Amino acid sequence: MTAPGNVLLEVHGLRKFFPARTRMLARSAKVHAVDGVSFWVREGETLGLVGESGCGKSTTGKLILRLLDPTEGEVVWRGRRIDQLDRAGMRPVRRELQAVFQDPYSSLNPRMRAVDIVAEPIRNYESLPEAQVRGRAADLFARVGLRPDQLLKYPYEFSGGQRQRLGIARALAVQPRLIVCDEPVSALDVSVQAQVINLLMDLQAEFNLSYLFIAHDLAVVEHISHRVAVMYLGKIVEIAPKHAIFTRPLHPYTEALLEAVPVPDPALRKQRRLLAGDVPSPIDPPPGCRFHTRCPYAEERCRREEPPLQEISPGQLVACHLRQPPA
Repeated sequence: MTAPGNVLLEVHGLRKFFPARTRMLARSAKVHAVDGVSFWVREGETLGLVGESGCGKSTTGKLILRLLDPTEGEVVWRGRRIDQLDRAGMRPVRRELQAVFQDPYSSLNPRMRAVDIVAEPIRNYESLPEAQVRGRAADLFARVGLRPDQLLKYPYEFSGGQRQRLGIARALAVQPRLIVCDEPVSALDVSVQAQVINLLMDLQAEFNLSYLFIAHDLAVVEHISHRVAVMYLGKIVEIAPKHAIFTRPLHPYTEALLEAVPVPDPALRKQRRLLAGDVPSPIDPPPGCRFHTRCPYAEERCRREEPPLQEISPGQLVACHLRQPPA
């Protein structure tokens, strides 16, 4: 599927392999953390990236931010490849690509006051009078729902939800265009999760932000995303608009993820088809379709041939031999 004209980020065939050295493995063994991932993110859009723990979601985010260097593939930002840029070449790009991390405590410097945490990126990229820098930090505090009297506090003096708001304010400080949100609410209480998600959506509308929203909670992803990409064992197996993923999933793994969502009403409890077996090792992934070892519909072809990610219906791409594009 051809990317539309208002795309900010494109990822083509992205791979990241880590060396695996143990007594039981040869020195040439590799962990296939991310293995041939491709997608794009539009301006003002949220792409949700979901999957089980260990499927490569967070590694994908780090590769886009260039916190890790890819083994293969391309990361294209606003029409320009950035995966091969050196540190000096990445500096102006980092201003436009920011992150909100999972743990709202360990991602903040415990020795810095809140105002300096937010002001540090401004000082790094702009030459402004100190009074103006602190004024912008105070304005960002207000925008994310923090009080002026909290400017001089340290991270340990904030609650978990307040620390995540502080992390969001820091990400906004340099006026980015895309923010990689790596499980930004998974460490928060459910009521606080809703507040932070609504804040992210309000900020997106105000600043026309784009998000790559990495999560495993499908309820959160359904609320905030425009499109959803589903990852399994380092590969994207389905990518589609949100309504298509949640109403007519085409990949068996996507179906299984939706089956696993808790049903709060006992009267509506349904028969669940739980996946059998465990996720295969990323050191020695199975041949063919990587999901065939747990798929209830697997055929002999699935064990031999890897299915391509192809468009089955408008905007909905699936990597499954059981789904074929219209003639």
